Amino acid sequence: MEMKLSKENNSCAWHKQKDFMMKYHDEEWGVPCYDDKKHFEFLILESAQAGLSWETILKRRSGYKKAFANFNPKKVAQFDKRKVEELLQDVGIIRNRLKIEAAINNASRFLEIQKEFGSFTNYIWSFNEGKPVINKFNSTKELPATSSLSDLVSKDMKKRGLKFVGSTIIYAHLQATGLINDHEVSCFRYKEVQKLYRN
Repeated sequence: MEMKLSKENNSCAWHKQKDFMMKYHDEEWGVPCYDDKKHFEFLILESAQAGLSWETILKRRSGYKKAFANFNPKKVAQFDKRKVEELLQDVGIIRNRLKIEAAINNASRFLEIQKEFGSFTNYIWSFNEGKPVINKFNSTKELPATSSLSDLVSKDMKKRGLKFVGSTIIYAHLQATGLINDHEVSCFRYKEVQKLYRN
């Protein structure tokens, strides 16, 4: 049914009518996230995307899930040098040493944030006082690469020692997890995701 929706209704153009991209668009992208595990998953995936397309990463999502302990930050934080070498041979992920080491480092920083704020969700939503940024773009071409909010979050994350969290990567994370609604105004999901925000 979700596939049918994208084809029959107005929808964001970026998924290019590819089934797995459409499914992601229709069911996940822009949905407000209040789940720490999901935030951690997207942090790993978004940081892996640096210099690559989201399509490239999304194709390897199951590979990342397997390689990074079902996106469990406590387990990932314990990965050692031997595990890094093992992951560098894993064809299911992007075999980039810096990105793999960043994911392990970020897991530890993620746990520190959870401890300080009670949850990563509390931390990430606090930058805009728990309120989403609802943009009004008519075309994918209008989407910016960064914003003042992504600049702010990126700067704070870097200060906390996270890596591969530049403003562009963080903007993509904020879009994916619904802190920013960047569905096109004419897209059938534009209003749907807004109904999911916590009051």
